[in-house]
Amino acid sequence: MLDSMFHGGIPSPPVNHFDLGPLEIHYYAICIVVGIAIACWVTNGRMVKRGLGSGTIIDIAIWAVPIGIVGGRFYHVVTHPGDYFAAGDNLLNVFAIWEGGLAIFGSILCGTLGAYIGCRRAKVPFALFADAVIPGLLLAQAFGRLGNYFNQELYGGPTTLPWGLQISPDNAAYPAGVPAGTLFQPLFLYEMLWNILGAVLILTVGRRLALKLGQTAGFYFLWYGAARAFLEYLRLDPTEFYLFGLKINEDVAIAAAIFGLIVIIVSGRRGHPAIPESPPAAVAATEADTDSEAGVSAV
Repeated sequence: MLDSMFHGGIPSPPVNHFDLGPLEIHYYAICIVVGIAIACWVTNGRMVKRGLGSGTIIDIAIWAVPIGIVGGRFYHVVTHPGDYFAAGDNLLNVFAIWEGGLAIFGSILCGTLGAYIGCRRAKVPFALFADAVIPGLLLAQAFGRLGNYFNQELYGGPTTLPWGLQISPDNAAYPAGVPAGTLFQPLFLYEMLWNILGAVLILTVGRRLALKLGQTAGFYFLWYGAARAFLEYLRLDPTEFYLFGLKINEDVAIAAAIFGLIVIIVSGRRGHPAIPESPPAAVAATEADTDSEAGVSAV
């Protein structure tokens, strides 16, 4: 692949799925599943350091993940109605998420709602979870962007850079009038690397900054929102909705960045430590119950 990159850009993926018996397994779906698994693993370790029970992430993820996926799909379909509701279209394609089309902003919004529900049911402070999940969330998004590569999605305008992306002319979104063999900006790769860098910064530099409760979550919105606003400006695929002269995703990204900055400032003024000195009430209660049971057994 490296040899190909320096002699003709990043090659277009030859296939986007493989067959397993009667099943058609899409690489896009695999990337999403792997991303979710990594996010849960990283988040579990950070939750334990914050005094939360090991495995509690599963109790939250069973709410956050499905609601987030539904939200991501809903946002995508609503903002791209022409892809699903034109004359002759199969309405069942609305549910074909394995073919691509999960909007991250919809997933973040609805996934946050799902996580809040999960935290309430698991008696976990939502703010603690929000800070704990960010590095894993960024890594999950990075793997999701790799899935965009297999679906030949998320690319920018033509480029002569050696890492330009080859797009098959058979792609329905291939721009009209552009000759075959043209290389395009691999925006999926830029965002993938940006997300990984953000996760690394939180896991390394973030430890030394004595961040306050909520500031890690604020950093995420600022970090991702700023980058996404820029990438949306470069993005080539058509957009059906505009607001204030900008693509709807640019508006949302800018709003996310502003929101993140506000959260960082407000959280800093409140001054609550990101890692509590004593375990959260739910964990403390569980430990107390365990101690009581041990005492009864001893008697």
